[in-house]
Amino acid sequence: MTLPASPDVPTAMPAAADLWKPVLVRAALALCFGALTVFWASPSVAGMGWAGGLYLLATGVVLIWSVKKTGFPGVSRPGKILSAAGSALAGTGAAVGLISGSLVFGVLAAVGLGLAGAAELYLGATVRGRSALARDWIASGVIGLGTAAALPFFIDLGPHALLGVAGGGAIISGVLWMLAGLTLKHDARRDSAEAVN
Repeated sequence: MTLPASPDVPTAMPAAADLWKPVLVRAALALCFGALTVFWASPSVAGMGWAGGLYLLATGVVLIWSVKKTGFPGVSRPGKILSAAGSALAGTGAAVGLISGSLVFGVLAAVGLGLAGAAELYLGATVRGRSALARDWIASGVIGLGTAAALPFFIDLGPHALLGVAGGGAIISGVLWMLAGLTLKHDARRDSAEAVN
């Protein structure tokens, strides 16, 4: 599978055969966080901060890890956008984890998810036809922006409601990224089998 780089990079950049790894790790993080929010009946404010903060931080790190595997160099526009999205999530995740409070969670998690969602939406739209993940980035961006828009309205309802909103978005995006990762893994196996023959 060969993916062209951004228009400002003259040569096509091949995506790594193991692009599916960060995609499936991201899916697993989202689904685990979503499951936690479903089964955690009465989270404390501090517990909400740590759970949500670690989820955002880990997702941001996975996004940064995936930059090289997408086939877009880190110095290209798509590489920079993906790195910025990961950095926004990681930074807000660290802040949410370290500073407890429903207001902090509602605002900072919304900012992180909103920035990452906008970056993914833009990235998906600009690399459509040049990346296997373009449609997934568009869908993930819409989910992130929707979750970010909803979070501030649940601040007064406390940790359970805030985690429920964030977890709902995580479950939807986790299913999306699981399907994308399994498809990429299947395609990578097929490509390696064809290369051997």
